[in-house]
Amino acid sequence: MPWPGAGPPGLLALVAPGLALLAHLSFPSQAGPSPAQGASGRTLILLDVSARSPLRLTSPNFLSLQLDPSILHDGWLDFLSSRRLVTLARGLAPAFLRFAGKRTDFVQFQNVKNPAKSRGGPGPDYYLKNYEDDIIRSDIALDKQKGCKIAQHPDIMLELQREKAAQMHLVLLKEQFSNTYTNLTLTARSLDKLYNFADCSGLHLIFALNALRRNPNNSWNSSNALSLLKYSASKKYNISWELGNEPNNYRVLTGRAVNGTQLGKDYMQLKSLLQLIRTYSRASLYGPNIGRPRKNVVSLLDGFMKVAGSTVDAVTWQHYYLDGRVAKVTDFLKTRLLDTLSDQIRKIQKVVNSHVAGKRIWLEGIGATSEGVTTNLSDSYAASFLWLNSLGMLASQGIDVVMRHSFFDHGHNHLVDQNFNPLPDYWLSLLYKQLVGPRVLAVHVAGLQQKPRPGRVIRDKLRIYAHCTSYHNHNYVRGSVTLYIINLHRSRKKIKLVGTLRDKLVHQYVLQPYGQEGLHSRSVQLNGQLLTMLDDGSLPHLKPRPLRPGRTLVIPPLTMSFYVVKNVNALACRYR
Repeated sequence: MPWPGAGPPGLLALVAPGLALLAHLSFPSQAGPSPAQGASGRTLILLDVSARSPLRLTSPNFLSLQLDPSILHDGWLDFLSSRRLVTLARGLAPAFLRFAGKRTDFVQFQNVKNPAKSRGGPGPDYYLKNYEDDIIRSDIALDKQKGCKIAQHPDIMLELQREKAAQMHLVLLKEQFSNTYTNLTLTARSLDKLYNFADCSGLHLIFALNALRRNPNNSWNSSNALSLLKYSASKKYNISWELGNEPNNYRVLTGRAVNGTQLGKDYMQLKSLLQLIRTYSRASLYGPNIGRPRKNVVSLLDGFMKVAGSTVDAVTWQHYYLDGRVAKVTDFLKTRLLDTLSDQIRKIQKVVNSHVAGKRIWLEGIGATSEGVTTNLSDSYAASFLWLNSLGMLASQGIDVVMRHSFFDHGHNHLVDQNFNPLPDYWLSLLYKQLVGPRVLAVHVAGLQQKPRPGRVIRDKLRIYAHCTSYHNHNYVRGSVTLYIINLHRSRKKIKLVGTLRDKLVHQYVLQPYGQEGLHSRSVQLNGQLLTMLDDGSLPHLKPRPLRPGRTLVIPPLTMSFYVVKNVNALACRYR
């Protein structure tokens, strides 16, 4: 997207509302020096925000999480009670936890308790029996606990599980690439473990039911879903619901298509079921979780909205940037790639608002890659540029909630790896949760840049977003403002805070890769200090670096940074 040439350096330019939070700045090296650039030849950017009223308001659960049903297959569901995993999830609360993914429509519920009779999977006989016995003993110990059920699994048990998961991952990849999926069994005990994890972590569970159980007339067969609903109601589980995952792919998965009108009728059927069950008579319902809005997908969404647009509490879709089998590290730095999401948002909003104006829209299922494993890429520091830009762009364009796929699993795009260690996107998410509130502010910028040549589009490599600081962070009084900035340039950039932000104390949080791997690194440092868990029950304190009032912000090359401008007393941020 082009950015018009700025005026004189002393004049503050106002960004158009549609781009208010996306500062499109590009400073070509060919441009000659000017008085505003100073002796160093680097352009000084002037920055202010609109402090009187917010531009947008997102959900308090804006940054939320997803777990893929593949954890039923590879055995990781049995380890959701791990103290370390619960600690990591608690760090991102409050949030939704959506249990859904490619295998949603192959999950069958069985109301059985004995895990040994229902769990399968490859593994040498010499350790599999002992491993299964360990799981059963762990379950018995958890059953004796009251309230949150937390486990401390022995290292040998985790090592055996990683071996099993690695073997199962090959099976899952084969299914994925061939588009032939086997059914997964969700037992009552498995559902108990899933809900225990969400509840103990302060997350609200959203469960996506199997939509591919079909009657001969292609209507939804709700018998298995009803069994699951009755069981969860008997346990008084507080759950919201969905039906299916990416219905636009059903023809590819099973050879049986479901159009938007039929899917809308299926949702109406599910809504009626929920109203018959006292526990869920007022439960929220979300959908239809379509894929990227291409022509056939837009048609499906249009048909769905005509029938069930007023039935769902939010309309949902998902977006992935790259094919994980062919991605390169340089892909994550391309501004053209970062901007693809904006067009997707507008397409979804156009269809939704044509039926139910103002209906909330959620992005459920977002990640750097759609399939395959990008070893040391989708879990690397480089991929975090996509993640932070997505958060800023979605909030600025009015998306209410975004769910990251996936919080934890043996695969790709996750926040926590199979050793229960947080990855760069986890630390970025933790910073976002602690510093960024739901009120979105308009950004004003000014600076000098060379006008683009005819036919040439200058795409921004410096992206600036602004919010009110999170009310949950008691280190900052209400009225403070949080800026978060992505610098994709290979040189540092300088920003001068002016207007409302002028001469205020600033707290700086700069995230950079740790170690010699650079952009490939799976570890990050905050203000020069390596981020790591203190122990299984404790996250580190995210310490800022204070900057004196009036100091110019220096943004290092290829970094992401947060700046809390203290005591701004912004009217937009003083009240909930």
